[in-house]
Amino acid sequence: MLTIISLILIFYILYRIFFSPANIHTQGKYVLISGCDTGFGHTLAIKLDKQGFSVLAGVFVPDNVISLKDKLSSKATVFRLDITKQEDIDAAFELVNEKTKILHALVNNAGISIGGYIDWIQVDSARQMMNVNFFGHVAMTKKFLPLLIAKHDSRVVNMSSMCGFISLPGSGAYSASKYALESFSDCLRREMAPWNLRVSIIEPGTMRTTMTEGLEQSLKNIWLQLPIDVKKRWGEQFFEYLFKLVINSPFIRYSENPEKVIRVLEHAIISNAPRIRYRPGWQSSLFFYPLSILPTWLVDKILSLGFNVRPDGVKHQLSNQE
Repeated sequence: MLTIISLILIFYILYRIFFSPANIHTQGKYVLISGCDTGFGHTLAIKLDKQGFSVLAGVFVPDNVISLKDKLSSKATVFRLDITKQEDIDAAFELVNEKTKILHALVNNAGISIGGYIDWIQVDSARQMMNVNFFGHVAMTKKFLPLLIAKHDSRVVNMSSMCGFISLPGSGAYSASKYALESFSDCLRREMAPWNLRVSIIEPGTMRTTMTEGLEQSLKNIWLQLPIDVKKRWGEQFFEYLFKLVINSPFIRYSENPEKVIRVLEHAIISNAPRIRYRPGWQSSLFFYPLSILPTWLVDKILSLGFNVRPDGVKHQLSNQE
């Protein structure tokens, strides 16, 4: 059996190398990308522009309109876009609809991340993440669907995360928004199959971005803003232990090159045979995805191995029982 599996894997790799599907012609094709202020969206807009696409780049911060426009060719369009506001989405549609009646690709890239245990995070913060990471993309997709299905073989590319298939401690609200996006993407792909609308989901691990660079301060701010009773329940010792565990973890210390994400985004847009799911980098493909398909009780056990410090509330509970 092992020999058969090995042979299948070898033939699959050889097929991918020698019989890779041709790419589409880029000239005259419009690609709409949200979240182009920094990071993946910013870099992708510049790369696609150089490859001949007509890029439609949405940015959240008004000042970033001019700075990104200066990096793109004259055929690109940069505009202010807050995907949580329907009026912004409607205005973007009018702008795009004046330029083209056919959209080759919609890249739902905008996103935010607010970490913290479920007991720590504010409901408003969870709602904000869901609005940006999920409902904003749903609204964008629904609005631009007529332009996407106006031609055969258009595509929607949704930026998810490894947190879209495995829920890690401290990522409850973020994971919830990404799990929702994954489900939406699968339903969209199956429902729009008659139009041959391609739907790809990008599930990277930890990449070197502004988000990871500011992680230390972000974690400290979360703790400082907690109500006194919550801090008392968990305790400074637990937070300090958790803080060091996260900052010194190999997934943060060896966060990966974001270019890996850009490459799969390009493939999803340009290839004649885009994949349904992309897991760029070793973290997502070689560690977290295999971990996610293990029995749930075993995953719980593995994830709990690193926690050797009990919250103060648990210590108090145990001392009262003695």
